[in-house]
Amino acid sequence: MHLLDIIEQTRHNPDPKFLIGKGKLQTVLLRAMQLDVDMVVFSQNLSPSQTRAISSATDLKIIDRTMLILDIFSQHAKTQHGKLQVELAQLHYLLPHLNEKNTMMSRLAGGIGGRGPGETKLEINRRHINQKISTLKRRISQAQKTRQLHQQGRTTSTVSLIGYTNAGKSTLFNQLTHADVLVANKLFATLTPTNRRLRFSKECEVVLTDTVGFIRNMPQSLLDAFRATFEEISEASLLLHVVDASATNYVNHIDQVRRILKEFDLAEKDSIILFNKTELLSPKEVALRLDAYQGIAISALNPSTLSPVLEHIKNHLLKT
Repeated sequence: MHLLDIIEQTRHNPDPKFLIGKGKLQTVLLRAMQLDVDMVVFSQNLSPSQTRAISSATDLKIIDRTMLILDIFSQHAKTQHGKLQVELAQLHYLLPHLNEKNTMMSRLAGGIGGRGPGETKLEINRRHINQKISTLKRRISQAQKTRQLHQQGRTTSTVSLIGYTNAGKSTLFNQLTHADVLVANKLFATLTPTNRRLRFSKECEVVLTDTVGFIRNMPQSLLDAFRATFEEISEASLLLHVVDASATNYVNHIDQVRRILKEFDLAEKDSIILFNKTELLSPKEVALRLDAYQGIAISALNPSTLSPVLEHIKNHLLKT
C-alpha cells in the first residue's frame, strides 16, 4: 500500500453527515479518481452513519482511524492471545455497522489487508456476533487468569518498558537482554508483552517486559482489548518510559503516555524517562530535554550508552 496524496480540511465542527464538508468530500473523491486509488483513509473516526453516507457516494473502500489501527494490529498479532484480542476489538468496532447495507460490509470487512473477521461473519445476525464476542471474552479472561497465576508465582521484581509507538523500546529490550524481539520501523511491531530475565549478579536479577507502544487518542476498545499489556505494567515495580528524543512532538508523546497511565491508575508508579535516539540531536538539544524531565540520554543502537540505565535499575532493586 502506498500513500498517494493527503487532503486536509480545517473546520470548527465536524460535518455530522460526512465528517468533512460535502464539497470537500467531492474534492477527495475526484482526486481519488484522478490517482486511480482503491481506498480512502480518514485520520479521524467515522460514526456508522458517516461511514454509510460516504460509502453511498463511492465504490472506494473507506477506512477510518480505528479500522486502520486494527488492521495494523492484525498484521502483527503472532500469539494466540494477541489474535484473540485483535478479533475481539474488531468485532466490538464493527458491531454498530451490522445494520448497514451488505455492499458496505463488503468494503469494511477485514480492514486494509482483509485480515479481519471477514465478510461472512459480518453478515450473520447480531445475536451470533454477540455470541462470538462472549466466547472471545471468556477465552481472553481465562488467558488473563493464567497470566496472573504466572505473575503471582514470580519472586523476581519486574521492570516494564513503556512509551509511544516506534520509540525504540524493542531495540532497547534486545540490547539489555540479548533477545531477538521483532524490531521494525513501523507502528505496533510489538503487540504481546514479552518477558526476559536481566541478571546483575547471582543474587540480583529482574524480569524486563517489552510492551505495546501507545498512540494519541487510542480508542477505548483498543485499550480494553489490550489490557494484558497494562496488567504487565501494573505488576512492575519500575517503568522505563522510552521517548524518541528526535521526534518534533516528543512532548506530546510523553503527555499521551502519561495520560493513558493515569487512566489505568498507574501514574504513581516509579518511573524514569529514557531519551532514546539522542545520536540524532546536538548536545544542547539533549541537555534541554534532560533538564526538563530529569531523564537519561541513551541510544538503543549503542550499548555503551546503556550503563546509566542498568545502574538505575540496580539501584531501584536495592531499594525495594
